[in-house]
Amino acid sequence: MIKITETESSRTKINNKIFISEVQIECIKPNNGMIGFASLVINDSIFLSSIAVHKKLNAEGYRVTYPSKGQFKIFHPINQETSQAIEEAIFEKLNDVKSKVRGYEKEIQL
Repeated sequence: MIKITETESSRTKINNKIFISEVQIECIKPNNGMIGFASLVINDSIFLSSIAVHKKLNAEGYRVTYPSKGQFKIFHPINQETSQAIEEAIFEKLNDVKSKVRGYEKEIQL
């Protein structure tokens, strides 16, 4: 087994800002709290999709979950700043979609 470790000096830091664009929401018929899927682009460099959007069960609002296969996570944020930026972008787009569709919340029980 070969183990490769990365030192702090070998990392390239582009910048501290996260730019999220092309956020899309695909609504589905609610299923156990899941109401849709989101996709987005980070820093004009990477496309992420299949991010599930759920209604919180015991509180107001929404939460997101990232795709996995069994016990293996396909991708997920590794720090709070990135996680918060992704959630804010998704929830902003979700609220925008909801405001454009009359009666949306009643139809799918958001």
